[in-house]
Amino acid sequence: MRILIGTTNPSKVGYFENLLGDWDVELVTLSDMGITDEPRENGSTPEENARIKAEFYGQYAPNVICADSGLYFDCLPLDDPRQPGLHIRTPEGVRLGDRQMVDYYMALVHRLGGSVLAYYVDGCALKIGEKVYSFQETREEALANAFYMVDRACEEMREGWPLDSISLDLDEVSFNDPRREILIQDQLSYKDRLRAFLKDKLGQN
Repeated sequence: MRILIGTTNPSKVGYFENLLGDWDVELVTLSDMGITDEPRENGSTPEENARIKAEFYGQYAPNVICADSGLYFDCLPLDDPRQPGLHIRTPEGVRLGDRQMVDYYMALVHRLGGSVLAYYVDGCALKIGEKVYSFQETREEALANAFYMVDRACEEMREGWPLDSISLDLDEVSFNDPRREILIQDQLSYKDRLRAFLKDKLGQN
């Protein structure tokens, strides 16, 4: 089965390549297919935005997988205008590049005291033919994988996921530190459920 990964983010591409790499599927990217158009993501949850993207990119390929995330600061009410939410890369309506994102969030976190407890909520959608299946991380799973976002950056910046350079796990290990993969099982519960969801829908039994 050939599956289009509906994202321009190289880190998300790598995520799905690692997640599905041992399955009987062929993964292709938007770049591979020369696709430059992007959907208007106006959903109210990561799951809804993932479905919007899957429907949009479904016009280019019969099998598509897409993902979306929301970023939340625990110290801010959900309706606070400073809350990143679904607009991680477009705070205040302006699309930021990787370096600009780091600078913006370092400044915001600095104004909030220099360190904030944060968490991501992830959603995924899979379109197979005319059917769209979707999946979202629960709030409990998201909070179980909370982390600190700080107002200082490590030297390394990960393309596509630049905020990892100002994120520390609860043991204060940088998201960019190779030790982190050994010390913790990041989002294990969500990844296991996501993998099971995709395996079922893709018939990878």
